[in-house]
Amino acid sequence: MMGSENDEDSHLSPPPIIVTPADSDPLSALPPPNGGTSYIEPPSYADVIFSPFDDNNNASDDSSDTLSRSPSSSSSSDYIKITVSSPQKEQETASSMLSGGSTYVTYLITTRTNLPEYKGSDFTVRRRFRDVVALGDRLAESYKGFCIPPRPDKSVVESQVMQRQEFVEQRRVALEKYLRRLASHPVIRSSDELKVFLQVEGKLNHLKVGTDVASRVLDGGVSVVEVAQPARSGRDLFRLFKELRQSVSNDWGGAKPAVVEEDKEFLERKEKMHDLEKEIINASQQAETLVKAQQDMGKTMGELGLAFIKLTKFENEEAVFNSQRARANDMKNLATAAVKASRFYRDLNSQTVKHLDTLHDYLGVMMAVQGAFADRSSALLTVQTLLSEVSSLEGRAEKLEAASSKVFGGDKSRIKKIEELKETIKVTEDAKNVAIRDYERIKENNRSEVERLDRERRADFLSMMKGFVVNQVGYAEKMANVWAKVAEESSQYNRESS
Repeated sequence: MMGSENDEDSHLSPPPIIVTPADSDPLSALPPPNGGTSYIEPPSYADVIFSPFDDNNNASDDSSDTLSRSPSSSSSSDYIKITVSSPQKEQETASSMLSGGSTYVTYLITTRTNLPEYKGSDFTVRRRFRDVVALGDRLAESYKGFCIPPRPDKSVVESQVMQRQEFVEQRRVALEKYLRRLASHPVIRSSDELKVFLQVEGKLNHLKVGTDVASRVLDGGVSVVEVAQPARSGRDLFRLFKELRQSVSNDWGGAKPAVVEEDKEFLERKEKMHDLEKEIINASQQAETLVKAQQDMGKTMGELGLAFIKLTKFENEEAVFNSQRARANDMKNLATAAVKASRFYRDLNSQTVKHLDTLHDYLGVMMAVQGAFADRSSALLTVQTLLSEVSSLEGRAEKLEAASSKVFGGDKSRIKKIEELKETIKVTEDAKNVAIRDYERIKENNRSEVERLDRERRADFLSMMKGFVVNQVGYAEKMANVWAKVAEESSQYNRESS
């Protein structure tokens, strides 16, 4: 559920109350505008790839050295590294003097970069989840047609059900991942919005997103004065009705819209993206099944090892003959090997999750693609609606002129209405031209984004598959060596006993 806020209230034990001074919103003055998984090549993978995974490691430590490289930079040394740490409970300023006032959690966001667009190379700020919501909303408004990574959802249910520290840590990890994805985007990484968010200290108030001319006309602005003013909430409904009427007319009505989606290449790519999403969902589900199976195998193997340890103890206590001692020794070796194999499966599973998590990441990418395509459809509907509006206004003006011409000396009231209509037509024409330019810009953004995602997906999936296969082979060889050692020791002991 995407809500505005009352974030992580009461998810940390109360530290000393900290009141942050309310600063002006730096973002409000702005103009509207993967890392791959490493792998090891044969022939040395069997010895090198095996490294126990520390389950106690902090989630950010695993990727703390991951830098977001600039895809469009001519220098491969350009980077930006973002870490989110030190969650801290704070109290709302308005209620800081009252006991039991509203609280929230802020996170320390640290950025290191050598990109020239940023002022400096190392800076830190404190942000709350509300600031992240504002950043995501502003980026969605300012960069229509781009595949903007989806921000973390606000889950009220999870915040109530999960342990307090666990929820805060989960959100910290999600925020860090989100900001790193933004920083890896070739356009968003250099945006004024992201730069201000990462660099400017102090609170960021909720943003008031600018409204373009086309939107204001559709919101009911019929004069130059009204168009110059921000859209009112009441007119949002008026615009909705206009575009809904146009959409119904497109689907069920008679006349074909003056502008329709005729880009066959785009329509084909859109369909392919839809098919790709279904395949990624299926692959992600199968990956989850594999992880569960490996987890179960490791658990079962561990239980088998413990069972044989108990059986070994029983055989040793009751042993009278050499054959019984030999059997007890075999069981001991088997038990030891089973416990080792259980640990291997646990470590393998951790590595499998790390590699196949790329599939889960691309489900988020598909959401971003859908958002970019929706921007295009919405822009096209706006153009269609404004064209229809212009045509309707011109028809009304023609009828009034015809009626006025039949009256000797003209009808002053009709003449005034005609002048007002002509002024409205001019404003609507200007809005239509703006909408057409926006539509063309969003189309180009869609095209470049799909091409970029195709390139990145090939590289990401290749890295994922290589890492996954090499890990599977490496751990399989380790486990095979364990079982081979059991067989060898058993044979040796039996020979010596005989």
